[in-house]
Amino acid sequence: MGFILYLIVGGLIGWLAGAIIGRGMPLGIIGNIIAGIVGAWIGGELLGSFGPSLAGIPIIPALIGAAIFVFIISLIMRGSRKK
Repeated sequence: MGFILYLIVGGLIGWLAGAIIGRGMPLGIIGNIIAGIVGAWIGGELLGSFGPSLAGIPIIPALIGAAIFVFIISLIMRGSRKK
């Protein structure tokens, strides 16, 4: 049950980061889950783990990390469409 909750929280964080940045992730919900989980890792490495956490994911660093990840992916995807 913990793993499923981790995926759900990761998906919500990825979706919220995409909404904040104004750009969605490719692959829909799978992309959001990946963005949330990778964002949690990026945010944890850059900012540590502070603030509230849910399913072992610190919310604030994960959201910031996911926003960074979504922004970088959107730049890469935009660059690949121009070719």
